[in-house]
Amino acid sequence: MAVTLSEDVLRRYRRFSLYNSPYPAHDHGCAIDLYPETNDGLSPVAGEVVATKTVRCPDQPYAVDHDHLIVIDCDEYVARILHVDPTVEPGDIVTVGDSLGEMVRSGFFGQWVDNHVHLGFREQGQNYLRAGGSLPVDVAVAVEPLDWDGSGEVVAVGETYAVLDAPTHPAPGECFAGIAADSGAVLDGGLTHYTGGGILTPTQGPVSFLGTPVGVADGRDVTWNDVELRANGQRIVGLSLFAAQDAAFGAKLVAFDHEFTVGDDVELTVRPTDDPIRLG
Repeated sequence: MAVTLSEDVLRRYRRFSLYNSPYPAHDHGCAIDLYPETNDGLSPVAGEVVATKTVRCPDQPYAVDHDHLIVIDCDEYVARILHVDPTVEPGDIVTVGDSLGEMVRSGFFGQWVDNHVHLGFREQGQNYLRAGGSLPVDVAVAVEPLDWDGSGEVVAVGETYAVLDAPTHPAPGECFAGIAADSGAVLDGGLTHYTGGGILTPTQGPVSFLGTPVGVADGRDVTWNDVELRANGQRIVGLSLFAAQDAAFGAKLVAFDHEFTVGDDVELTVRPTDDPIRLG
């Protein structure tokens, strides 16, 4: 059984990802991360707030000490929302698009990851405090596959990432798009710095990218092969994959201690390795 998010809900966010996390809550696409335009944590569900809880999060120099859980009764299901400092409390009724509070920079996600609303669903009666046990999430929106040859110009950098100007979004604000595997299906997740990722068109068998086999698909789930990514010959941590509708879309390279600067031309290559980088 899966819970489907409608196109109307998804359109309220500039980006989404089902698999771009090392944590078990995202296994098999059982949670979705939603990225609003601002730091306002917009509710993706309607219902009654039944609980809020403050929790410790992994100690990271870029992150706050505590994260927050908001639990909303949606009649058929119970929604679990993380990474938002709640301005709501038990008994409040919320609708889709209402503000739940400001999003927080949590140690549960990497420094290169933008603030987002994490959403998962439980059946009524399930333990909503446990991290695991959520239902798979489906998205009722088409995602345009973007062919990409691995090249582009750096347009933004941070301590742990560099963003390229390619591939470009074909119609910002009109549709979601994502980087495609060689087969034309959209990829999702951390290639390959997380153990597994996703492919938004369910399939079975080998998955290749930039001409190299990078994993094996079982439905939407992809187990990454032992490969490494190099940008201009420099080994990087990986590639952050998601679906986006904003004009700022472009390949996001995850790279620690990099020397990329805005204006650099970059060519990404993939090749097998005996020593893959795995962050989780």
